[in-house]
Amino acid sequence: MRISFHGAAQGVTGSCHLLDTGTARILVDCGLYQGSRKLRDENEAPFGFDPASIDAVLLTHAHLDHCGRLPLLVKQGFRGPILCTSATEELARLVFMDTARLQEEEAARTQRRKAQGKRIHGMEEEALYDSDDVEAALALFKGVAAYGQPLDVKPNVKATFQDAGHILGSANILVEASVNGRSRRIVFSGDVGSPRHPIIQDPTPAPPADAVVMETTYGGRSHRSMEETSKEFLAAINATVKAGGNVVVPTFALERAQEVIYDLREAVERKLLPEGLRVFVDSPMATSATEIFRQHPECFDAETLAVLKDRDPFDFPGLAFTQGREESKAINAVRSGAVILAGAGMATGGRVQHHLEQILPRPECAVVFVGFAAQGTPARQLIDGAQTLRLFGQEIPVRAAIHTINGFSGHGDHATLMAWHGRSACQGVTFLVHGEPEAAQALRTDLEAQGCACEYPAPHQGFEL
Repeated sequence: MRISFHGAAQGVTGSCHLLDTGTARILVDCGLYQGSRKLRDENEAPFGFDPASIDAVLLTHAHLDHCGRLPLLVKQGFRGPILCTSATEELARLVFMDTARLQEEEAARTQRRKAQGKRIHGMEEEALYDSDDVEAALALFKGVAAYGQPLDVKPNVKATFQDAGHILGSANILVEASVNGRSRRIVFSGDVGSPRHPIIQDPTPAPPADAVVMETTYGGRSHRSMEETSKEFLAAINATVKAGGNVVVPTFALERAQEVIYDLREAVERKLLPEGLRVFVDSPMATSATEIFRQHPECFDAETLAVLKDRDPFDFPGLAFTQGREESKAINAVRSGAVILAGAGMATGGRVQHHLEQILPRPECAVVFVGFAAQGTPARQLIDGAQTLRLFGQEIPVRAAIHTINGFSGHGDHATLMAWHGRSACQGVTFLVHGEPEAAQALRTDLEAQGCACEYPAPHQGFEL
């Protein structure tokens, strides 16, 4: 039995892990690389295996860096089932359609510029996949009935999805495979959620296993409590509004947007924000995702279910969801007293870039990052203190205040990952993925101190189990 790593190996995005039992080839996740031009080149590169040879895909959750290359996988020959929770299936549809649209639009812009003899360096000339490829991929999805119920993937291969507490429908997956009378238990963490967050359940700890594939995004780091996080977030908003500015929050459409909306609702109800504050959710995907959240209360924790009894957890006075481009542009006429949630969370594209173009030169305004920012992304550049940011072919001066509030993160911190892993999983090897080298090393140090054997796989590296 062999496992190999074809994404999120010595990096954070593009999760893609292949388990070959000798009789079945099972892929866990197939995500898009996000960030710099180099990473975009990775998306166009060969997978490192023949897509047509894969028997099934197990999908942990619907974030782009875990599911975003599935339509490309299908385009290149994959025809097996894609197994995931029903909530993940619904959210993945949104992610796929939005990604295909953005790729098609960028390719069309590139072709127009090329025809006009203009510079196209750094622009995509062709989309990775289109809406037809998306529909072909969606036709292969098969929903998992419930967490905790083993299901047959192939003969002698079972998978059990457990709640990862990361986003709606997210899972860590235990794969049990038998070969020549010998069985192996391999658990894939997906992304491990942060406990005590509102809306969804806390993550389920890893079961005993012979091998663990674990994300390391926030290895070596600790998150603030939700109480401290909310206090810091509200302080940034109040200070900015008092100064006469607006706040832009680059927001991932799935989970992060809903979590921020939930927190703002509670603050409005407790009168902790200025009266008359306007909140714009300027993301069609976040709007649609919020509606999907409303349709899956079975994923909610006790706190959110209690709110749901008498009011909508995702609505409050002053909140507006925008859809069309004209509505989005109209937000720019609001010069103060507004919080603008817009995608994408790493500011790599989408409507948030238009808002940043307006906000960054204004010292009375603020940008608040509430999630992970990969190296090479505009978000990381701003967090690292960039004096200018290149947007739409020009250098935009950065005069607005830049805040980073990681307590909202849907990823567990170092202590959470260690607790999720548990001593029971130290009988075999732990593969550390989905993390930058320093983060992975911090976890490796603590795991090896507990007697766990660890590996930090290189791209396309394989191991015998």
